[in-house]
Amino acid sequence: MLRNLTISALLLFSTAGLAQSESTLYKTIKENYETKADSMVNAFIESFMIKNKGVFNDKYQQYAFNAYWTQAHAMDVIVYCYERHKDDNKALANKYKNYMSLWYSNKANNYAGASTSDGTYKMFENPYTDDMCWITLTLLHMYEATNITKYYTAAKGVFDNYIIKRAKEDEETGGLWLPWNTDAGSGPNACTQSPATLIAAKLYQKNNQEKYLTYAKKLYAYTSKKIVKSDGRVEEPPLTYTQGTFGEACRILYHVTDENNTIKNRYKSFAYTYINYAFTSGRCTNGANILRHEGTSGDQSIFKAVLIPYAVNFVLDTDMSTSNRKVIAEYIQKNTKTLYGNLNWDRYPIVFCNFDWTKPWTGADSDASMGAMCSGTSLLENTARMQKAIIENYRDYQDIIEDIPAAYEMANTTGIYSIDGRLIRTPWQGTEHLPQGMYIVNGRKVFVK
Repeated sequence: MLRNLTISALLLFSTAGLAQSESTLYKTIKENYETKADSMVNAFIESFMIKNKGVFNDKYQQYAFNAYWTQAHAMDVIVYCYERHKDDNKALANKYKNYMSLWYSNKANNYAGASTSDGTYKMFENPYTDDMCWITLTLLHMYEATNITKYYTAAKGVFDNYIIKRAKEDEETGGLWLPWNTDAGSGPNACTQSPATLIAAKLYQKNNQEKYLTYAKKLYAYTSKKIVKSDGRVEEPPLTYTQGTFGEACRILYHVTDENNTIKNRYKSFAYTYINYAFTSGRCTNGANILRHEGTSGDQSIFKAVLIPYAVNFVLDTDMSTSNRKVIAEYIQKNTKTLYGNLNWDRYPIVFCNFDWTKPWTGADSDASMGAMCSGTSLLENTARMQKAIIENYRDYQDIIEDIPAAYEMANTTGIYSIDGRLIRTPWQGTEHLPQGMYIVNGRKVFVK
């Protein structure tokens, strides 16, 4: 029965079960998502990472010197897994932290970057503006996860010295547009504007320097007036990665903008519109809310890995609409079940994802795509992240739990607490290796020897 329950129902059933006995259902839920995600991330690393460099092959055991922007999304999966484990599995977390360091030292496989002689940001300079944008977002994510300053310094340096310096003013919209690359006549596109808007908003969120908010609003203004379509398409053709990225940019702008509530709420509404379009339009799905096969190239196959984390961020943002968050959570879980049901684990840790999540991979090993595997691994990892966040913080997520009073009551009786009421561990972690003393375990006093 558990495999068919929604996230809301899982939470409701798990708390009810804990009132009667031990945390068996919590352990089952954790198995359903976290253990599967751990296996998937390990398979991704074993099948596609060049482990002494922290970068990824383009195909199974096939290196591509010019595979650059895709390295951002591959490493993002590792960073999310690091964040999920940094407090409960130090050894595994440190392993992933080392991969981040190697990825950084090897310039994320940047075929165009120079040495650090012009500053750490020089390592990541590239003729393609969008490539630099994606890498910069991952550098910011690495900084957020580890608090290692050099990642933030490099991200800010790339944006200040190479990305925003390419921007052009647009008199009609009062906005800014970025050329796709340094070629003469290169114009703007959604896959450059969307991540650049998000970078600027996140930099403002981190350092409160007004110029970054101005950049973000101007990049947004151009994109919303000259690229985005009225029906929720961020570009034509609509692709999952720009739907998710521009939706995330709108979500962050909602949080950081100094504009009035009408404009703030417009950002909030658009955050849902663009992400929801990716899961509901027949242009982005197979017609049943399963994200479609977007192509077999290394670029196309990784698009879904960009959307998924931003969709989860939307679900976990309690300032977004309750009903909208529940809708997106259901779509994510539906995709996860579909993908997982079509994976073949017989050769683990060699596992491959198909470009189409409704079908198992039946091709040759040599054709197996890092992009497709990254998209599938991102889905499993971020579903685990979503599930863990909701379970561990369900006081904050009562609005997506169906029985709010019951969930609130159980929030005060489940888990392991100190005598003075501090939450020590979540229910599934048990009492092993706790310091000797008295604890409240699932609502009862327990002395740990």
